[in-house]
Amino acid sequence: MVSDRDGIKMKAVITGANRGIGLEFCRQLSGRGEEVIAVCRKASPELESLDVTIVNGIDVATEQGIAQLKDRLAGQDIGLLINNAGILRSSTLDNLDIGAIREQFEVNALGPLRITAALVDNLQAGSKVGIVTSRMGSIDDNDSGGTYGYRMSKAAVNIAGKSLAIDLEPNGVSIALLHPGYVRTDMTGNNGLMDTDESARGLIAIMDRLGLETSGRFWHTNGEELPW
Repeated sequence: MVSDRDGIKMKAVITGANRGIGLEFCRQLSGRGEEVIAVCRKASPELESLDVTIVNGIDVATEQGIAQLKDRLAGQDIGLLINNAGILRSSTLDNLDIGAIREQFEVNALGPLRITAALVDNLQAGSKVGIVTSRMGSIDDNDSGGTYGYRMSKAAVNIAGKSLAIDLEPNGVSIALLHPGYVRTDMTGNNGLMDTDESARGLIAIMDRLGLETSGRFWHTNGEELPW
């Protein structure tokens, strides 16, 4: 469960909460009694059916969206922050779409950094931050090339997460870089090796175990630690 502070239960905040893994995070966390704040650009009927608080109209790639979220959550203690919002755009060597690459950096790499920085005053000793990244951001694991913007943006957010782990350790806040696995979602064209419920369940288990002694590491949803 999300930690208490002075008898007050801290909240779980999920970005990209309207569908896919983000929606499943909300479903499972609220289902076990967490007070969930679901952040998204546009709520889905599935999200609206859950017992969660929805913060709508937030684009994590814009300064306006970040400022709006900071204002909406002012004064609320966050025990768990999961930076889940992300996009995938095709970019190959013979078709380098620089605009699409930049867009992925804004959402996938800068988004989690901006969100965490904006909400740092909401985090308390014992709070945990998860960043949903991808093993496609692992340099050591790259044996197929291509997918430039996605790979580059995920490698960038990995190093951001490692730096956040170092910078927030004095505050008692721990960070996890989370690979969800190859999941059947809209992003993957519903191709994959697992469904969102299995992926989210594994990632939540990692966050439950997370502490300062394991902060800043890169995890597969199955519990395996991944190479950088």
